[in-house]
Amino acid sequence: MKSVNILFILIALGLMSMTSFAAPEPSNPKKQTPWKLYVDSKEAYEMKQKMGDKVLFVDVRDPIEIMFTGFTDIVDINIPFKTANKEAWHNKKPVFSMEKNADFEKSIASTLKEKGLTKDAPIILMCRSGGTRGAPSAMQLWDKGYTNVYVVTDGFEGGKIKNGEQKNWRLVNGWKNSGLPWSYKLNKEKMFIN
Repeated sequence: MKSVNILFILIALGLMSMTSFAAPEPSNPKKQTPWKLYVDSKEAYEMKQKMGDKVLFVDVRDPIEIMFTGFTDIVDINIPFKTANKEAWHNKKPVFSMEKNADFEKSIASTLKEKGLTKDAPIILMCRSGGTRGAPSAMQLWDKGYTNVYVVTDGFEGGKIKNGEQKNWRLVNGWKNSGLPWSYKLNKEKMFIN
């Protein structure tokens, strides 16, 4: 009976020590994915620290955006979901048109293979705010055999302040605002260069 109790205690301690990576599901359907796997920036950092090379951490922002907003060398690679088309102008905003990266899924598959991982490996996708590119980039992997695709719900820069002097500044949550490692120095080996 004593050995059963000890076994039960060991199992309980083992379960308690397992880190659960599960940010709440976003309420906006545009930010949801069929996998329903979400992490905030701190959980993404913890997951990468705990699992190391067994997880693929991808920054899906455009390299130009990263150059001006910052970068974390914790990510494995930058594979942009959308890139600026310097030959096309956005028809409603005074900016270049952003176009989907036609090779996004192919680049994810190639990177997994280079790292000795399969489509069952956890993949973490991080965009600027967790909104406009996180879930849409994940959807490019849907129905292609990937089984563990996580979206960073608060993104690299986080959400906007709603009131006050700094209204609309991205200073709420996110990688940059969580005390996680980042800088304006880019790692050329990890950046998407076309």
